[in-house]
Amino acid sequence: MSNPRRYWLLIALIGIAVAATAWAALAPVNSDSREQVYVIPKGTWARRSAGEKLDILPSEIRLTIGVKDILVLRNQDDVPQLFGPVLIMPGQSFQLPFQRASTYQFACSLHVSGQLDVVVEPLPEPGWARLRWRADAIMKRGDWL
Repeated sequence: MSNPRRYWLLIALIGIAVAATAWAALAPVNSDSREQVYVIPKGTWARRSAGEKLDILPSEIRLTIGVKDILVLRNQDDVPQLFGPVLIMPGQSFQLPFQRASTYQFACSLHVSGQLDVVVEPLPEPGWARLRWRADAIMKRGDWL
């Protein structure tokens, strides 16, 4: 490069990119709330009884220990909903905290298959694992668009 200004600008941009990558890989993971909340809206049972196919909950819910590790289901429908061994009455919420990374399977009246998987992942270690985890989270949310 013959222009020294361009050279220093390029060096500055590379430095910023390296610093941002290092922060994403090493900074602690924080969350405003450890709850991952799903709402069962009013009229869900009536719509399903009428034959409508609804995706109220995903077939697989992914949680991360220490970040989002409490599953909360809020039943705003007029009828009880079954989740595992728990019957969630209309107007009630159910909280299920997870402390161990694993895959859990629950009976769920909101799915045609009658089953819901909850995948609980460990908190990613600093470094490439955390950088990959942050990148995946951004891509899933669509924040990069």
